Amino acid sequence: MNLSKLMKASLLLTALSLIVAPFVAQAAESAAEHDQRMAWFRDARFGLFIHWGVYSVPAGAWNGKLNYGEWFMEETKMPVSQYEKFAGQFNPVKFDAKEWVRLAKDAGMKYIVITSKHHDGFGMFRSDQTDWCIKSTPFQRDPLKELADACRAAGIKFCFYHSIMDWHHPDWGTRRAWNDKANGTPDMDRYTAYMKAQLKELSTRYGPLGIMWFDGEWEAPWTHARGLDLYNYVRGLQPNIIVNNRVGKGRSGMAGMDKGAERVGDYGTPEQEIPPTGYGPGVDWESCMTMNNHWGYNKNDQNWKSSTTLIRNLIDCTSKGGNYLLNVGPTSEGAFPSASIERLEAIGKWMKVNREAIYGTQASPFEKLVWGRCTQKKLAAGSSVAGFRQHAAWPFDDPRGKSGADVTRLYFFVYDWPANGQLVIPGLANQPVRAFLFDGRKPLTFTDANNCITINVPADAPDKSASVVALDIQGAPQIR
Repeated sequence: MNLSKLMKASLLLTALSLIVAPFVAQAAESAAEHDQRMAWFRDARFGLFIHWGVYSVPAGAWNGKLNYGEWFMEETKMPVSQYEKFAGQFNPVKFDAKEWVRLAKDAGMKYIVITSKHHDGFGMFRSDQTDWCIKSTPFQRDPLKELADACRAAGIKFCFYHSIMDWHHPDWGTRRAWNDKANGTPDMDRYTAYMKAQLKELSTRYGPLGIMWFDGEWEAPWTHARGLDLYNYVRGLQPNIIVNNRVGKGRSGMAGMDKGAERVGDYGTPEQEIPPTGYGPGVDWESCMTMNNHWGYNKNDQNWKSSTTLIRNLIDCTSKGGNYLLNVGPTSEGAFPSASIERLEAIGKWMKVNREAIYGTQASPFEKLVWGRCTQKKLAAGSSVAGFRQHAAWPFDDPRGKSGADVTRLYFFVYDWPANGQLVIPGLANQPVRAFLFDGRKPLTFTDANNCITINVPADAPDKSASVVALDIQGAPQIR
């Protein structure tokens, strides 16, 4: 990920200060085709990021300093010839693709994005373009092929992160002084041809891909024209693939959204932050965040976010119309850190009860709710949403009832459970139909008066992280 000091100025920009417009379909694609291509992404809401490479061998420690991660080569300024020796120590004998996918799926994640190549240029696949890849390790399998097969079997979208910037390759235009193996003058055309050849390998050997997640675009050798060309090249290899906005030059720092005219890509990428509000219909985005302080594995980093924080981050992104891409940095042996597994399992326990309030939902119609968040979903006539009508405790008929009116389900994520047993929904003008508690599917009574709907809830919150109360209303939400 981008941790460069050169981008610190961009951190001062907030999402509110950006001029954000919908990511537009390319000329060869209609708006309807674009929406169809983006449909699975908008429905998924939750994905797993995996930063894995030879930088996991030193595990964040070098010469008495303990704060390194995937930027190890750049931050230590280690000569390339020395850094290359880590490949000989990279032997992930504990790697189990099916187990990784099981952990992601049980956590409620719908897609996995893994580093095919980070900024150090090392390919986590068997590339014909270079020996600086998994071929140079004792581990002679192709972990990305195994992961692609496991994802396909589990119904998980498989995606790649691929760095545009390359500290190792001699033709990347901003050559580091410590690249002691590079000779001659850098040639960006030659480098781009090399990168395209690797992308072709990734796009033709691993089946249908969900996303090509680019990064490392901010340095001067990369241009808007090159970004647009690369976007079209990748879409030419897999027409249905989604490409993030870091393929181009429009991204405004860590806030992740594009500004100005140089917009390329299908969605924005806030990093380590969640925008204060959503961006409205047609603007797709995804916040990528770590569980601790690093993307790549750091054995000394024990500053783990709580499972409650991670669950609320997912809710926060979803309530604003975005996705949440949560990172794990595996060890050089190929194992997820135990703290990561514990948090994935806790999220999965919460998602098992409340996933309907996340998947396929739209942003909250409320500007702010002091006690929590909200998502919404239009209910189809005769539908059994998430199998509720097959649930033994489900007491309701067709949600549209005899009136035939459209019904919207509002999902309220309650962080601060009301001590008086009354959850107040302010300013909702619609006629309420029914309310229920997700935990146990218990029907709830309510009153509608004084421009507020008040739902009577149990004395104790069902879940300490976020309890979900559903309210069905007639029509699309109208907020006074």
